Amino acid sequence: MDALRAGALLLGIVLHTLMPFVPGIGWLVVDSETSVVAGIPVMVIHLFRMHLFMMLAGYLGRMVLHRRGPTSYLRDRTLRILLPLVAFWAPAVLGLGLVAGAVALWRGTPPPQPPPTAGPPPPLAELPPGQLWFLAVLMQCVLVVVVVRAVAVRLLGADRAGRVSARLGAVLVAPAGVLLAALPYLVALLLQGMPEAGIAQPLTVLPQLVPLTAYLGAFLVGWWLHASSEALQRLAGRWRVHLGLAVLLSAALVLSYGVPVPEAARSVVVAAAGWLWVYGLVGLCVRHLDQPRPAVRYLADASYWMYLVHLPLVVAVEGFLLADLTLPIVVKLVLTWALSGVLMVASYDLLVRSTWVGRWLNGHRRPRVLFRRRSAEARTPAA
Repeated sequence: MDALRAGALLLGIVLHTLMPFVPGIGWLVVDSETSVVAGIPVMVIHLFRMHLFMMLAGYLGRMVLHRRGPTSYLRDRTLRILLPLVAFWAPAVLGLGLVAGAVALWRGTPPPQPPPTAGPPPPLAELPPGQLWFLAVLMQCVLVVVVVRAVAVRLLGADRAGRVSARLGAVLVAPAGVLLAALPYLVALLLQGMPEAGIAQPLTVLPQLVPLTAYLGAFLVGWWLHASSEALQRLAGRWRVHLGLAVLLSAALVLSYGVPVPEAARSVVVAAAGWLWVYGLVGLCVRHLDQPRPAVRYLADASYWMYLVHLPLVVAVEGFLLADLTLPIVVKLVLTWALSGVLMVASYDLLVRSTWVGRWLNGHRRPRVLFRRRSAEARTPAA
């Protein structure tokens, strides 16, 4: 699961570096070079990235709860999800606004427009979470599941409740189980409309029906998959089918973009394609990436920090350094990834990995890799 956990967050960074090159979306930075081709990976990544992240959160959440108990699990998620939302809100969200405004002044362009939202602007007391909205929704999912589980255990007993979860997990990995997994997301799309854009980010930390329906459903899928001992192996056996269908449906969505199609029909395809990607990628990683790999483990640990800090940095690199240069889009992308990636990884290794921040965000400290501390013996000259 390390590769998937890192990939779900790192794909978000890739997504945001592509946005300046997509014409007509009103992103924080609009590059001088745009192409509709850049919108294809943006659309495809949007299909599945957040479902994958929330599903993994549910899978790993049940694992932690059954190892440590519900109280320890809730304490851990409060420390690693809720507190980062509060602590990083000012530097990440306000910092992004300052950087985007400075870029607009630097380039002499209109100030950036806010992204599409799931509702009207909330009162200030509701704290708009900005790009950290996923932490607020994830914490809502954790609270709902912990409460519902406690009620189920009280009514059914722990063993019977566990058997129910295991049966649900087995149903979800049946041949048509992916369609059941996609149902909550489909309902959310039908409630919201505009399925091509996926679920719009909420403007408030308070629960909202559409995003909570979509992502609580994904969280529960992961929760129930963990309860079924054979679930991952069954997904591993069908990863080619799931990914093949995901590619076909994604291609159909790309080719039909702008073509009049009933919204309900498009919502069905969007929901099915997204969950086929999730099932296919999980199966692929279980089948071929199940052995520990130090580089993957490192990126899995670094990815949380990288995602929390990436957006102001990426906007600064693109806006101040690259947006007005006459270079191919691919070259600008590579430069953005290289410059921002080096800064994010270096800051993680130096400031986070072996410090209290690493213990806070990842639950552990690990030795630095890029900036290794020399031992006292190495610093002491020979007698």
